[in-house]
Order: sequence, then C-alpha cells, then structure tokens
Amino acid sequence: MELKLSELTKRYGDNVALKDFSVTFTPGIYGLLGANGAGKSTMMNLITDNIRRDGGSITLDNRDILQMGNEFRAVLGYMPQQQGFYERMTAQGFVSYIARLKGMRGRQMHRQVEEILRLTNLFDVRNKAIRSFSGGMKQRVLLAQALLGDPKILLLDEPTAGLDPRERVRIRSFIKELARDRIVLLATHIVTDVESIAGQVILMKKGELLKMDTPQALMEAIPDSWTPVAYHLSLEDVYLYFLGE
Repeated sequence: MELKLSELTKRYGDNVALKDFSVTFTPGIYGLLGANGAGKSTMMNLITDNIRRDGGSITLDNRDILQMGNEFRAVLGYMPQQQGFYERMTAQGFVSYIARLKGMRGRQMHRQVEEILRLTNLFDVRNKAIRSFSGGMKQRVLLAQALLGDPKILLLDEPTAGLDPRERVRIRSFIKELARDRIVLLATHIVTDVESIAGQVILMKKGELLKMDTPQALMEAIPDSWTPVAYHLSLEDVYLYFLGE
C-alpha cells in the first residue's frame, strides 16, 4: 500500500498553506511536526477531500483518490483536531450515528460498534452521555469513530491535545498498537508523542517539507557545535535546530 502526495499545493488567498509538497507513505507511523500554520492540518484536509487542492495529486496505489471516491473513503479513518459532538448522545449512540453516515447497517454495524468500543476501553461507559466524559475519554470517542470500517489509512490530528500525561501515554500506546499494516499520520505539536511512537518524522515549515527521516537519524544530523554542552539529544532539539522555533 502506497499513499503518494505529489507537488501538492493549497492557497488561501495570498497565503500559501502548502507548497509543492511531495511525500510517499507506506505502512507505519509518521509524525508530522511543525508550528501552527506549518500546513499539517491542511495536508490532512486535502487527503480527506474536505478542501480542494490548487495543484498536485494524491494517489493510493497509483490511483487518484478523487477518482476513487467512496472506494478511498472506505479505507480512510480521520480523527479531527476539534472535539465536535452531540454531547447529549451516549458514546454508543454517537459512534453508531457516524457508522450510519458511513453506510453501515444492521447486525454488522452493531457488532463493529461494540468491538470498537471495547477496543478503545469505552464499552463500560457506552450508555453514558459524552458531556460527562473527561477530555481523554472524548478523545477516545473520536478515535473510535475513526476506526469504523477497519481503515488502512488513519489521520490523527492532535490526538493528545489537552490531555493529562497519563491519558496522553495511554492514547499513544493505543495508536502504536493500531499501526500494524496501516499508514498512520500523526499531526501534533507535542514532540514527545512523535518521539515515542513514530518510525518516520516529517518536519514542516510554512507549507514546505524541510526534512523526513527517522527520529534517530534526525538527532544524529545535528552538529556537535550546535550546543556547547554535551548532553543526550532529543526530538525537541531536532525541532529547535531545524525549525528554529
């Protein structure tokens, strides 16, 4: 499986949100790092076809995703950054509602909703209103709906934003388990999330691709002269060195 972005461009008036962006994804976890406005969310919205591209192409196994239509959406799972719920709904009601929007019906739908609620540790609270949930539980509801249909491509936009450290570790571990035989794109400004689970890191700045490599290779690319004191480098140092932020 190969998801390929070729010279992808998106403009908002005079602002270029993504400029001639090219990258190829195969199964694994990819951490997207960059400041606000770097183009991370724009790239995800282009892949989901929530917004229209101004140039370039997106293909899955050499087929344009726009021509694939519903066939592409069937293999795609998207966890948005913003928590948008009907908060009076229960967890089961909300995930079932999204399942129906995706065209699922009958016993198959009910079986899959139950399975996903168990997988995301929400089954025991499935009949409680979402408005009573903690931030971490709400994030797991968003993750649950993204998993409907057993997608082979998962787009996760700031999945641990606003969570306490314990919830963040729990969500990270769960994402790592999900990554087998899937392409997982993890957009975040929380560097430790990427360092702990991503096999490849993509550094983005002002809509452009600066670097793409393993966390270790990026750390090794920092020259010794960059810091006057010898210490163990982290991905935060990579962020500061390459992005200057």
